[in-house]
Amino acid sequence: MRAPLKPLDEALAELLAQALPLAGDDTVDCFDADGRVLRVDAVSPLQVPPQDNSAMDGYAVRSAECTQGNAELPVSQRIPAGAVGQPLAVGTVARIFTGAPVPEGADAIVMQEDCEVLEDGRVRIKARPEAGQWIRRSGEDIRRGATVIAAGTRLSPAELGLAASIGLATLRVARKPRVALFSTGDELVMPGTVAPEQMPPGSIYNSNRFFLRALLQRMGCEVTDFGIVPDRREATVDALREAACAHDLILTSGGVSVGEEDHVKPAVQALGQLDLWQIAVKPGKPFAYGRVNREGEGFAHFIGLPGNPVSSFVTFLLLVRPFVLRLQGVQQALPRSVEVRADFHWPRGDKRREFLRVRYNDSGGLELFRNQSSGVLTSAAWGDGVVDNPPGQAIAPGDRVRFIAFSELLS
Repeated sequence: MRAPLKPLDEALAELLAQALPLAGDDTVDCFDADGRVLRVDAVSPLQVPPQDNSAMDGYAVRSAECTQGNAELPVSQRIPAGAVGQPLAVGTVARIFTGAPVPEGADAIVMQEDCEVLEDGRVRIKARPEAGQWIRRSGEDIRRGATVIAAGTRLSPAELGLAASIGLATLRVARKPRVALFSTGDELVMPGTVAPEQMPPGSIYNSNRFFLRALLQRMGCEVTDFGIVPDRREATVDALREAACAHDLILTSGGVSVGEEDHVKPAVQALGQLDLWQIAVKPGKPFAYGRVNREGEGFAHFIGLPGNPVSSFVTFLLLVRPFVLRLQGVQQALPRSVEVRADFHWPRGDKRREFLRVRYNDSGGLELFRNQSSGVLTSAAWGDGVVDNPPGQAIAPGDRVRFIAFSELLS
């Protein structure tokens, strides 16, 4: 009797339970840390801003001297950004510029649009400033001793700027996962080796190799491309043994079904262990996870994806992406979704959980790609993301659906 299909959430939980963070880290320049995963908390040694400073170009004043809305006071000093003024003399104002430290004694900033410079050099304050107005307080952004960026954060350009703002020139980050990538199937042909008009019957170009390699590199991996492994058990065993020696993860495309020509299962089992899953997801379903033991000690994780291009693409995004992030120490590895209006009709839901390729239209709704076949990679290039549709769920125009953007999945 055939085993029931494994729910996606169950498969993901089992897979992520195996993804312990890799040992080792790198210290890298902040200029080179985009996309890397922070290994230790970034703690601020200072206040940001370091002292009270002006949020406007204008005049630093004592608010108690400007209560009538027409005070006329002399200018005692000029404080540009980067300079430090003197204590503000009683009965005077200080010309001040955005970012400049507020002088001792001043308790408000009046923007220059609310001031008038008189012929004798004095300034008329045409406002009634309140204490504290237009002053950025010391530590308003960051307090000394605060954790500014938590360990496990995948660093973005904004976080690199934040690290620099507290004086960090380098960061300790998780080392890059080392991934061995190869495809199986004698029907596969590399683009550029055979012209389209000369393709042998039954042959196809190896598209999966290109998008899987690009996806892994986007995830911060060091990728070794083993190319296309012949459909022979001995060749598959040799490739797996070599790949396990210096890699954390071996990723294959194709060869994970139960067909007699698929040699991945016995090859992995000969060198370690393997579980073949039938996941209740469409596109997708066949998926393999296991371990390939190294000679001596240790092992490399093994993940086998289905061969159909869209199945391989979607299962990578749903399962491999969070696995690779978790290897680097990212805890929040799952993509976020939003509710969006469906502007299409999906009359009959599948028994499996479906990931329908869609894109936004000009009215902010979602359009469905005309062909949802697992072999039509055009749908992924055309789309803005996928609708996560529960099993058996029909969709009518106007329904709210759960949308996961490719911008969320591909970063």
